[in-house]
Amino acid sequence: MQYRLLAIDLDDTLLDENSNISIRNRAAVQKAAEKGLRLIIATGRMFKTSVPYMADLGLNDDRPLINYHGALVKKSQSREVVLHRPIDKEIAIAVAEEGERSGLHVSLFIEDDLYVGKETEQSRYYQSLAKIEVNEVGSLSKFMEKQDSNPTKMSIIRWDGTLDATEEKLKERFGSKLSILQSRPYFLEITDHSATKGQTLRWFAEREGIKREEIIAIGDGHNDLDMISYAGLGIAVSNARPALLEIADYITTSNNEDGVAAALEHFVL
Repeated sequence: MQYRLLAIDLDDTLLDENSNISIRNRAAVQKAAEKGLRLIIATGRMFKTSVPYMADLGLNDDRPLINYHGALVKKSQSREVVLHRPIDKEIAIAVAEEGERSGLHVSLFIEDDLYVGKETEQSRYYQSLAKIEVNEVGSLSKFMEKQDSNPTKMSIIRWDGTLDATEEKLKERFGSKLSILQSRPYFLEITDHSATKGQTLRWFAEREGIKREEIIAIGDGHNDLDMISYAGLGIAVSNARPALLEIADYITTSNNEDGVAAALEHFVL
């Protein structure tokens, strides 16, 4: 099979435990690109925290990235927005109000900036991971009422053991309109129901005239499930969540063992 498109998750997939791209992974991605395999990053991250990895890979052309789990497709250099599937404003306000009633730490992402009601241990934890500034705005629900732009994503951070219950409660109320999933330990991510990696990868591939069977996708988390299912060749790193390991066509080595490179060397190079 001649593969034409490679979709790779960042955290815990292409990146190691220190959020770095290994020498072997970088070399394999570059060689695959030289053979004509197009790369698209597909991540839950913000756009501005993803773009530096394109430069790190040595891929400096103006290529699109899939961010916010599929809610945004934006070009790396021109900053052209190719696709945006934000959360409906009224639904976002309702989620924020639910968070305020329940004492949840809710984060709001609008136009690639991060907003919180107030600084907390959770917001400081996210800052330490993403290395971005946090805007403290008081009541998020009231803040959103004054905004012209709809939020691209919302997230909830909990490490008190109640994240599963929070997810179930929100799905009962908003599950028909929102995608609600745990992307990594302690993180509950909320986007529009149409904004998932798999749906956006399908949209992008059809737009570019690329067949499903010509796509390789590599990931590790729950937010990669529909992307791995959609791709002609769905690959899980060995550190992936059990649900992803079960459905993957192939399991490569872990993110700390150059799993992306191992997969590309096996199937492409």
